[in-house]
Amino acid sequence: MKLNSRPTIYWSLLSFKDWKFYIAATEKGLAFVGSLNKPFEELSTWVEKYFLGSPLIEDAKKLQPYINEMIEFLDGKRKTFTVPFDYSGTDFQLAVWNALCQIPYGQTKSYSDIATYINKPNAVRAVGTAIGANPILITVPCHRVIGKNGAITGYRGGVKMKKQLLELESHVLRSRTFH
Repeated sequence: MKLNSRPTIYWSLLSFKDWKFYIAATEKGLAFVGSLNKPFEELSTWVEKYFLGSPLIEDAKKLQPYINEMIEFLDGKRKTFTVPFDYSGTDFQLAVWNALCQIPYGQTKSYSDIATYINKPNAVRAVGTAIGANPILITVPCHRVIGKNGAITGYRGGVKMKKQLLELESHVLRSRTFH
């Protein structure tokens, strides 16, 4: 990410049912989705690292389209996101993040599946590192990546958040199957 560009970073605390996390966007799109119940410092540290010198302004109104789609997702009424994203990374990170967006709602893939998908089958650890650097949790669904043995593995938002997201998607699919 370019440290010399200084876009304004707009932020808000998203609070819905048991979900509480910070989100942030630039004029171009959603740039950050925080971890469940983490303090504001998670967001401010991220801004200092990737947008050094950018103003950080609370603006729930500007973030409303992102908040609306996120709440619809958390409420089981949305499977994909239509809001724009504003993230940047290395070509490798972007390939991994784009691959994550191809994992269907309610399904999981392994780290090695993602490595194979991007034609880098020996880069499983690097895939894990790129996934860990994903700035927009949930919307770029890194929670859908699990260990090859089916284990729920690390997640920037914490394993508890990852399990909750996988359970949410599984529950929504099960409830829709019977209706």
